[in-house]
Amino acid sequence: MKRPFFPFFRWCFLLVAACSLLLLACWLGRSSVRAYLYSVTGEEDTWEQIKGLGRLIVLQLTNPPLHLEPYAPIAYTGVNPFGVNTFLEQEVEPAKVELALRMIHEAGFRWIRQEFPWEDIEQSARGDFWDHKWNKSAWEKYDRIVELANRYGLQIIARLGNPPAWSRADGDARGTFAPPDDFEDFGNFVYTIVSRYRGKVKYYQIWNEPNIYPEWGEQPVDAAGYVRLLQIAYCRAKEADPECVILSAGLAQTVETGPKNLSDLIYLQQMYDAGVKGYFDIMGVMAYGLWTGPGDHRTSPELTNFSRPQLIRDIMVRNGDADKPLWATEVGWNAVPADFPAFPLYGRVSLEQQARYAVQAYQRAQEEWPWMGVLNYWFFKRATDTETDQVFYYFRMVEPDFTPLPVYEAMKEYANQPPHVYMGYHQEDHWALEWEGDWSRVEDEQAVLGALNRSQKPGDALRFTFVGTELELVVHKSPQGGRLQVSVDGNPLREIVLHSDSSAYGVHIPLVQGLRYAPHQVEMVTSGVPGTQVDVDGLLVRRP
Repeated sequence: MKRPFFPFFRWCFLLVAACSLLLLACWLGRSSVRAYLYSVTGEEDTWEQIKGLGRLIVLQLTNPPLHLEPYAPIAYTGVNPFGVNTFLEQEVEPAKVELALRMIHEAGFRWIRQEFPWEDIEQSARGDFWDHKWNKSAWEKYDRIVELANRYGLQIIARLGNPPAWSRADGDARGTFAPPDDFEDFGNFVYTIVSRYRGKVKYYQIWNEPNIYPEWGEQPVDAAGYVRLLQIAYCRAKEADPECVILSAGLAQTVETGPKNLSDLIYLQQMYDAGVKGYFDIMGVMAYGLWTGPGDHRTSPELTNFSRPQLIRDIMVRNGDADKPLWATEVGWNAVPADFPAFPLYGRVSLEQQARYAVQAYQRAQEEWPWMGVLNYWFFKRATDTETDQVFYYFRMVEPDFTPLPVYEAMKEYANQPPHVYMGYHQEDHWALEWEGDWSRVEDEQAVLGALNRSQKPGDALRFTFVGTELELVVHKSPQGGRLQVSVDGNPLREIVLHSDSSAYGVHIPLVQGLRYAPHQVEMVTSGVPGTQVDVDGLLVRRP
């Protein structure tokens, strides 16, 4: 039998690649080469960079390409991406809650992912929302958190889970995280909390890491069981507030195959097999770097690195959810001290690396992952220093006494910079777009994702900075269509005419192409006869 050509070619390529790596080693004294290798492998050690590049080449050659659909229109991706995890319910003093939120706001964060533990709110029995230990409403501290978050311009992602012991016949025998016997009890709790905070809290995450022990209790994980719980929670939440947004649980990054810990990739496909499609608005995902930096571009099921969300996105696309976003419920690097006695379960970086990696992670997500919305840094601070003997403590951004660490200062500098629009299909509500004048948001089911921005008078403006090589404008043309004057980097382009004999939605108008990959300033100003309308329905930015 004739031997197939492709394996022969593949091994020849690998041999050439190996030789190239040896030659490349001679150039590693050059900082530009080392910087490039770091940017694609996430490794800082020279030898690890060489090995990492070799493995990257092998993976690129032997694995099928991922289906990421970077130019699909996706809701909830044009939001400010800066979020952080908090444990405000553990702060005893209200003044410390306010100080934490003020520091979070000052650092440029606009989201907090905050637990609202079921067991701490409906504590003693079904329908009992009284804290009998302190003889006060169990809602009190959570009401305060919601009020202060709103005061400081922070949106809350409310993480719901942690069932009370009364919800299980065996109490806590299977652990405090085990699901309730009757999932409708959880549905009732979701309905109650969403009803209470309607108009104040919009985003809710259902459960956390159900694919690992003991987050689904001290028992085997169960993707189908979690999907049933999510379906009930989703329906009850929408019943309480049709405008609320539901995140699925962020799945833990693991390569294990059960029964207690199951790969997030396997678990997610089991979720789809069990009917999860249509029962979440945003896919939660973990985006830890663990042992390598944010530039590690190696993707494979056996690797748990910062690129792993791409594998989650690939599964979503293959299951027909290309129009659904991902939000990173947790992202960060662990700065556990070098002399810490326990094994560094979550990797180990210096405080300087932790700060640098955090900024680079947010930057990479913005540049390369248009399907990613908020990234929630893990975590802001703990209430006390009693957990310094725990490895997880060293993800913190601020010490319990509010002393900021380098990662806080680095993120504060980065997150407060002017925003840019990067690669992808972006809706008119993108946070980096500056609308000046009398633009109005128009709900229209024929528009892309059901809405567009409209101007009906000359002189209204849209300004933004994009980073890419090509730019397209997405518009609605109609018999009432007006005109747009567009300039890029101060250079006027041809006038855009939006008048047509018939109505046409989602029309793509190429504006510029072949630009240098760099920031470019855009200004669009409406012109023409008053009363005509200019409908902007999105932007498309491309990169090499």
